[in-house]
Amino acid sequence: MSQIKFMIANAPVEYSDAIQFMQKIIEGIHSGEDEVIWFLEHPPLYTAGTSAKESDLIDSTFPVFQTQRGGKHTYHGPGQLVIYVMVDLKKRDNDIRLFVQTLEEWIIKILSIFGLNGVRKQGRVGVWLDDELGERKIAAIGVRVTQGVTWHGLSLNVNPDLSHYKGIVPCGLKEYRVTSLQAEGIKTDVHQVIDIMKSVAVSAKLWQLE
Repeated sequence: MSQIKFMIANAPVEYSDAIQFMQKIIEGIHSGEDEVIWFLEHPPLYTAGTSAKESDLIDSTFPVFQTQRGGKHTYHGPGQLVIYVMVDLKKRDNDIRLFVQTLEEWIIKILSIFGLNGVRKQGRVGVWLDDELGERKIAAIGVRVTQGVTWHGLSLNVNPDLSHYKGIVPCGLKEYRVTSLQAEGIKTDVHQVIDIMKSVAVSAKLWQLE
């Protein structure tokens, strides 16, 4: 019987290599192999989702990749934890909305451990902080489903260089800024966050993890 396994990249992964690897995992899942949750970082780059607008790309200092995930432009780079979740939705009632909500809930649980109140915003996929400092996005979500199997996933800003977001309109939302754990006064690193995310995923039995 297949199960979900965690994988962790020990060095930044080129975006094109990540796409090829995810496609390989998807083929394996279709053949009955294990589902995978993959933790990694990318070198600095921008991605454009299926609803991205050219006008939202302000400065192409970094490579820009057209991608098949949903959403608009986003940034990936060192200090940002990317989690690609490849699971079979056919085993989970083919409920993509519930899948996205589960990703959001995962991040919200992680943020609470660090003393932050992560929230959802109607009509805006992802996880936000909203207090006297205003609304700011700390985690982005963009997924795709191929023959019932999910790929792509989410990104959580741990301690990236937030100035790199200036080259795009993040997620097409001009009126809101992005933030990170570091910018919110949290001292941690990607590796510690990975350990916490794995623990929470298992204890909360996300996607029936045992």
